[in-house]
Amino acid sequence: MPNRDDRDSRQLLRRLRDTLAAAGASQDRLDEITHHIADSMGTEVCSVYLFRDADTLELCATEGLKAESVHMTRLKLGEGLVGRVARTGRHVNTANAPAEPGFRFMPETGEEVYPSFLGVPIQRVGEKLGVLVVQSREARQFTEDDVYGLEVVAMVLAEMAELGAFQGTAEDSLPLIHRFPSFFRGTSGQEGAAEGRVWLHEPRVVVANPVGDDPVKEKARLLEGVETLRQRVDSMLANADMGADGDHAQVLEAYRMFAHSRSWLRRMEEDIELGLSAEAAVEKEQSQARARLEMAADPYLRDRLHDLDDLSNRLLRILTGQGSDTGAEMPDDPILVARNIGPAELLDYGRKLKGVVLEEGSVGSHAAIVARALAIPLVIHAARITSEALNGDGIMVDGDVGVVHLRPEESVAKAFRDKIAMQAEAQKRYSGLRDLPAMSTCGTRVELFMNAGLMADLPSLEHSGAEGVGLFRTELQFLTRTRVPRRSELAALYTRVMEAAKGRHVVFRTLDIGSDKVLPYMKPQDEPNPAMGWRAIRVGLEKRGVLRMQLQALIRGAAGRPLHVMFPFVSEPSEFDMAHKMLMEEIAREQRLGHAMPLDIRVGTMLETPSLAFAPVSFFRSCDFVSIGGNDLKQFFFAADRENERVRRRYDTLSEPFLALLDQVIARCEEAGVTLSFCGEDAGRPVEAVTFAALGIRRLSMRPASIGPVKHLIRKISLQDLRAAIAEARLAGEPVRRVVTEFLARS
Repeated sequence: MPNRDDRDSRQLLRRLRDTLAAAGASQDRLDEITHHIADSMGTEVCSVYLFRDADTLELCATEGLKAESVHMTRLKLGEGLVGRVARTGRHVNTANAPAEPGFRFMPETGEEVYPSFLGVPIQRVGEKLGVLVVQSREARQFTEDDVYGLEVVAMVLAEMAELGAFQGTAEDSLPLIHRFPSFFRGTSGQEGAAEGRVWLHEPRVVVANPVGDDPVKEKARLLEGVETLRQRVDSMLANADMGADGDHAQVLEAYRMFAHSRSWLRRMEEDIELGLSAEAAVEKEQSQARARLEMAADPYLRDRLHDLDDLSNRLLRILTGQGSDTGAEMPDDPILVARNIGPAELLDYGRKLKGVVLEEGSVGSHAAIVARALAIPLVIHAARITSEALNGDGIMVDGDVGVVHLRPEESVAKAFRDKIAMQAEAQKRYSGLRDLPAMSTCGTRVELFMNAGLMADLPSLEHSGAEGVGLFRTELQFLTRTRVPRRSELAALYTRVMEAAKGRHVVFRTLDIGSDKVLPYMKPQDEPNPAMGWRAIRVGLEKRGVLRMQLQALIRGAAGRPLHVMFPFVSEPSEFDMAHKMLMEEIAREQRLGHAMPLDIRVGTMLETPSLAFAPVSFFRSCDFVSIGGNDLKQFFFAADRENERVRRRYDTLSEPFLALLDQVIARCEEAGVTLSFCGEDAGRPVEAVTFAALGIRRLSMRPASIGPVKHLIRKISLQDLRAAIAEARLAGEPVRRVVTEFLARS
């Protein structure tokens, strides 16, 4: 600010605080704010633009421009200099605004006589609320002090907007992003639909007073908070469990570097000198650093956002005394919204949740696995939802298509509720089929199994009508702990699983870790393509101690019952042979030790890589059963990353190339006399399921909720007739999916 000192800045902030705290209409408060800022800055114009929706800015108050343009002038994100500031999160400072690239002349405002322009974003921790602008008749470049001072003012406006200072009566309330419907397109992590209320996993810290009256006191509070933060980071680094692992230590060393950054502390102290409270100074630097890092081309720098946010939030909680438990009560119908969440934390919520929405994550992540186990809809990659959602907001999650409606309009809500009602009605119809076999009209029997990973899944075995557990994911017991589980703990769990199955067979898949399933206590591997890297059986054959311990636990857990063991991600016969040999060695060892042996042992493999489809018949004869892992097989066959939304839905499991691959596997298994099943998302999709069954795959394993729809469709049709229709379509080169869909429509 020209000729201003820190006292002038603090005086302006106090005037703004008093104005925002005063009773009256929100429009009156904003009008007074623009007057104070223009007066303090020595400019003829000060204007506030706020977001009407995610893409539109509206002129909401001005000192100096034409009054009739207020609430009439609007710009799209990125449009004009104001739109550029909003899009980039960076200030624009020019003495000749019309000469700037992207300048948009708005004649209704009368701004043509004001060539000087300074605009700064009104933002809070990555959440863009609007733009604050000053303009002048004098063609001047604003000083660095001017820019810095206006950013401090914008920070106060952002905090006060968050506290609702611009919300008045219905007639005069201003457009704020938290009050409008929002739509998020993400990725489906778990199918299903749910309506409820937002429950934020980590609620944002509320900065009740962004203006500090005593800079000395505020700086002392800041220093004390930073020192506490540093001690906590140092304590984490000194922890024996963390320090023993080099990668954990590197992460914490990066935290320590941030926490001990002198420039970070110096900038926050300068903010306090200008009149901000300690908390507001932390948030201002967090917001501005976020804006810079989000625009960085280097992915390493963008990844540092996580470190910055975590440390800033830790410091804010220290300064405000607001822990993760804010005292808010979880709603009766909570839908969890978070940036990301670990499996143990998600399990802590348990079945109270109706759905989960994450900004990050992956379809194979720990959280996705737990969400499937809990049978709750999950949408991932819902960008920026944690910035827009507030505790208690109405929210609708459609895990079938990967979309989220936040504060939905009534027309959207009605259509969504109709969908949920139809699904509920369908499930009632399917429940009547629970005890009936999946027998087609031509007399072909298909066995339907469910996937599981937790004890909490096992009640679904009874209610869904599944004939057994075709896949029990054993990694969840490893992922949800901070240490390797003991053999005795695993053996006891496996016993409980088999007891809960009540004689139905359970296929235990050995530890499938690596790729995106990294154990908290395992050193992460820096691999360019982890899905095709050191994972699953490859880890087990190198880290033999863990695999042997798990095999021992399975043998002891079976104790007189049949045991089915399946090895994951086998890509060549020698891997299966080595794993099978290890199992036989452990059986012999357990027998020597006098432990009870399983009544019967069946050993199989997951076929998840195309290479295994071309293994010799002798390999298939060495297996007791084979289960096609459709999710991985599909991504490797089509070279389409299942985490990449741009390509993962482009390829079809009913396309001729993929069906030809299935033919190869079916023929190998029939020749070897080996039971073949299909496990994965496609097994639970009715159209795909009946196609696989018609081709000759007579055992399917899926999530419990899919068993009813699949059984219903199988019982309606003749699989022999469908097989003939598919064969005719393939011979004629017609799309199989269309032919199957038409066949089902006629049935």
